[in-house]
Amino acid sequence: MNYDGDVIYLQKRVKELEEKVEQLRLSRRVLMNLIEKLEKEKTSFQTRLERENKKLLHTNYRYARWLLCKNRQIAELESKLQERQPGNSAN
Repeated sequence: MNYDGDVIYLQKRVKELEEKVEQLRLSRRVLMNLIEKLEKEKTSFQTRLERENKKLLHTNYRYARWLLCKNRQIAELESKLQERQPGNSAN
């Protein structure tokens, strides 16, 4: 009788462990899917940030060129004003 009881106990224990293994496999699949989703989101976000950064660099470059042009214009206008001021030896 003891032998039969041990066999039944071990069979139940094997079934429990098999169920736990199946649950672990399912949990692993879920976790792997979540990790894959997070990696895709991270890659997508990084790509978007890189595009935005490139656009901002281009915009900043254009703005810096515009500022240089305006500074040159201001310097030219100031130079012309100084030339036309009364008491200037050029007149």
